[in-house]
Amino acid sequence: MSQASSTPPRSASKPRLVLGREIRVLVAAAFFIALGYGLVAPVLPQFARSFNVDVGAAAAVISVFALARLIFAPSAGSLVERFGERGVYITGILVVAASSVACAFAAEYWQLLLFRGLGGLGSTMFTVSAMSLLVRLAPDGGRGRVTSAYSGAFLLGNITGPVFGGILGQFGLHLAFLVYAGTLVIAAGLVAYFLRPSALAPVLVPVDDAGTTVPGPAEEPLGAAAPLAAGPAAPAAGTPATSAAPDAPAMTLREALGLRTYRAALASGFSTGWSSFGVRMALVPLFAVVVLDAGPQTAGASLAVFAIGTGLALFFAGKLADSWGRRPMMILGLTVNGLAMAGLGFSTSVPVFVILSAVAGFGSGLFSPAQQASVADIIGSRRSGGKVLATFQMVQDLGTIIGPIAAGVMVDLWSYGPAFALAAATSLLAAAYWLRAPETLETATRPAILRRKPAGN
Repeated sequence: MSQASSTPPRSASKPRLVLGREIRVLVAAAFFIALGYGLVAPVLPQFARSFNVDVGAAAAVISVFALARLIFAPSAGSLVERFGERGVYITGILVVAASSVACAFAAEYWQLLLFRGLGGLGSTMFTVSAMSLLVRLAPDGGRGRVTSAYSGAFLLGNITGPVFGGILGQFGLHLAFLVYAGTLVIAAGLVAYFLRPSALAPVLVPVDDAGTTVPGPAEEPLGAAAPLAAGPAAPAAGTPATSAAPDAPAMTLREALGLRTYRAALASGFSTGWSSFGVRMALVPLFAVVVLDAGPQTAGASLAVFAIGTGLALFFAGKLADSWGRRPMMILGLTVNGLAMAGLGFSTSVPVFVILSAVAGFGSGLFSPAQQASVADIIGSRRSGGKVLATFQMVQDLGTIIGPIAAGVMVDLWSYGPAFALAAATSLLAAAYWLRAPETLETATRPAILRRKPAGN
């Protein structure tokens, strides 16, 4: 056999995930959204306390945002399936921007609650839309890496936002809300201008050892997505044939709930809402100011290092989720996050508090890509799953609602230690549930895997 015949063709080179323009637009928009939210996070509990309310009422400002998301989530899923992701996404962002401006001029506590609640309606619109887009856009073997890129943009905003938010807090608690509205308008503009309703598939491009793109049929888009517009539409000129409508009926919620992996994702989503989105955002800034006797800068720094820890984990967590599997990353990440959160409430110095915040964030980064990728595996890129995604978001928001309120009551009755310990318990219990969840990574045989019910499913 000749040397030429024994050499594998260049088109067989290992593919590298290249994000298409549409995913890059979503990633950029996610950065500006997170940047603005990070600006508000350090000052929001203090702003609520400026109306002379107790810790529980201040924490309720976090919960009311999630409560509105929870109530509106089913409608958001229906809107996405009816009108398409793009329009719902842009509308939702602008609603949150208007809400943020209103919060800046709130004169009483009840007004702040009302305006934050209205912002929650818009938030669930663009969140469910973004999740639906990522499910369609990401190829089966690259969902962990696409999720890491998207989550990484959020975290980059969360890293820089709280630092500047703590600085802005020194010039008045209202200013951060106005800047937040500005970043949201930028995000809406990016999506409105750059996100096209066609050619929505990322591309796996084969490259050689030198990193040079190898031409060939493998350059065709993989993991094709359906058009953004609702209903059937003629493809635009130049649109790949793979950008066709889904070839299977929408996944029903009942079908998803019959899968143990989806139920495990709901458990970890609830824990994420309770601990990372709820208790962390509501209690960490207050703990830094009240217990550690530190200023707004320390509160902002503690939130920033959590995001830094998450970002460090995301450098490799997405790849591991696509190689090791979703399940081991979920168990490891939830355990690390839970143990660190338990220690936060018993911190006695700023350095220890900051280190534990970073470790908790690292644990969150370990499981975040795997959690979203597992839900995407269940739905698949050729089916619509608006209601399945909306329910996952609802459960996460439910944790965000209950967590801060329960933690605030525990702080008022006892101390911060038990409040953080309870948040840690939700993470550890979710990790225990994932011990029996089936793995969904083997996408080549995904339907067979999901149909095979383990004992007790």
